[in-house]
Amino acid sequence: MNRICVLLSLVLCLVFAGVAQGQDNPFVGTWKLNTSKSKYPKGKAPKSLTRTVEAEGSGAKYHSEGEAADGSKIDFSFSTKYDGQDGKVDGSGMALGADTLAIKRINAHKVDATLKKDGKVVGHTTAAVSADGKTTTLIIKPTDGTAGNTSVYDKQ
Repeated sequence: MNRICVLLSLVLCLVFAGVAQGQDNPFVGTWKLNTSKSKYPKGKAPKSLTRTVEAEGSGAKYHSEGEAADGSKIDFSFSTKYDGQDGKVDGSGMALGADTLAIKRINAHKVDATLKKDGKVVGHTTAAVSADGKTTTLIIKPTDGTAGNTSVYDKQ
C-alpha cells in the first residue's frame, strides 16, 4: 500500500511539474491578432493571424499562421530558449522576411528579439504580455528606416 501511495505521489508531482512549466511562461497559449487595436502602415495589416506558443523545455516553440494583407499565406514557426542565440525560422511570412531570430528574456513578461535575413540584421522586436496575461503587444522596428508596426494579440 505504501508503494502505491509513493508511486501515485510521484506521478502527480510529475504531472503538476509539467503544468507549472507552461505557467512559468506567460507567452504560452493561443493568441489572435486584434487588428482594431494594432497599428500597421496603410495596407500592410494581415487579414488574420494566430500565434500558438507551447512550452518546450526551458524555452518555447512559436507557430504563426494566417493571411497577409496581399492574400498570401503566413505559416512559420521557430523555437527559442530565450538565450539570445540565433534560431532558424521555418516556413513563410515571418516579419521582414527574417530567416533567423535571437530572443532574449528581459523579465517575466517581456522579451526582445533581433531578426536576421541571410545573416544580416533586418529588425528588432519587443514583445510584452500584459500583467493580467490577456494581451500580448509586439512592436517591430525595421533597421532600414521604414515604418514598423505594433501588433496586439488577445489570448484565446
